[in-house]
Amino acid sequence: MMDVGKSVLYFVLAGLCEIGGGYLVWSTLREGQSIWFAVLGAVVLILYGVVPTLQPASLGSFGRIYAAYGGVFIVLSVLWGWRVDGVVPDKFEIAGSLIALVGVFVIVYLPRIWT
Repeated sequence: MMDVGKSVLYFVLAGLCEIGGGYLVWSTLREGQSIWFAVLGAVVLILYGVVPTLQPASLGSFGRIYAAYGGVFIVLSVLWGWRVDGVVPDKFEIAGSLIALVGVFVIVYLPRIWT
């Protein structure tokens, strides 16, 4: 059985790299932050491209990993909006996030523990 904890860590780390890197670029272009925010954001976005490759080989293909990552991204985006932008998630964002997490579990983990 694969190391689920390590896999979850990589999903979260990739999500934070994508959201954090995008946020730094957003801050430069939309909020007038220094160009160095965008440069740092670009570096963090490159890391986002690398982190998913660290996922255990037992998870399967690029497509499966990125499909599941999409669900993690949904949850992390809602949490980022809440903690960083101060936008409290409503019941629909919470429900959608839970549905997305169920999708991640079904795509990535269920087939490997079911068989």
